[in-house]
Amino acid sequence: MGSDSTFLSVANIFLRFGGMAALTGVSFTVQQGEIRAIIGPNGAGKTSMLNCISGFYRPQEGQILYKGHDLTKTPTHQIASLGIARTFQNIALYTGLSALDNLMAARHIHMRQNGLQSMLYWGAAQREEAAHRRVVEEIIDFLEIAHIRKAVVGALPYGLRKRVELGRALALEPKLLLLDEPMAGMNVEEKEDMARFILDIYERRGVTIVLIEHDMGMVMDISDRVVVLDFGRKIADGTTEEIKHDPAVIQAYLGQA
Repeated sequence: MGSDSTFLSVANIFLRFGGMAALTGVSFTVQQGEIRAIIGPNGAGKTSMLNCISGFYRPQEGQILYKGHDLTKTPTHQIASLGIARTFQNIALYTGLSALDNLMAARHIHMRQNGLQSMLYWGAAQREEAAHRRVVEEIIDFLEIAHIRKAVVGALPYGLRKRVELGRALALEPKLLLLDEPMAGMNVEEKEDMARFILDIYERRGVTIVLIEHDMGMVMDISDRVVVLDFGRKIADGTTEEIKHDPAVIQAYLGQA
């Protein structure tokens, strides 16, 4: 865990809700410049783990270190400014706003002008907004959503809303991107597009990715390493080839005769 290339270190995390243990002693690392997948059956604790990393949940025990910062002790509102962004299993967009406005809203952590300057919208404030708009327009082109940039998000098809949510996360300019089932509910063509975008984010933008996904074919195709959870415990951790043939993983997914 002390490796120089270790970007994120999750150490002995325990998360409980009353008498129910969501995570029990989970530990793993994420190296800088990799796609790290977290897989497991429904209810295994995958989203709970992502919620602990993003600060939405506070584990009762353990430590999560990101570039020297202990995320378990970092105020939630500061985590995005450290370079961590996420998408959600259930889409969490501003449904009454356009795709463009949703992405612009994510630029708030990079805005430096005060409220009065922004209200007057003159000089430095105007130049700053123009700069943020250029960043957002580049993301819109990158994700191929120019045709829906001014469409109200709540009226968009599910697959396009997923793409807008990914764009909003990118607008934060993350170094670590947490993706919670980015392909859930998509058809085959939409999944292929999303996989292509994830790989482009990883390869062209140099973003380290932690990914939760149920599509095992996609996970095995694009991930560098995989950690497997079952009933809140880690049962396997390794390369995709190692995970494919791990008896504990096979039993967790298929059961035992």
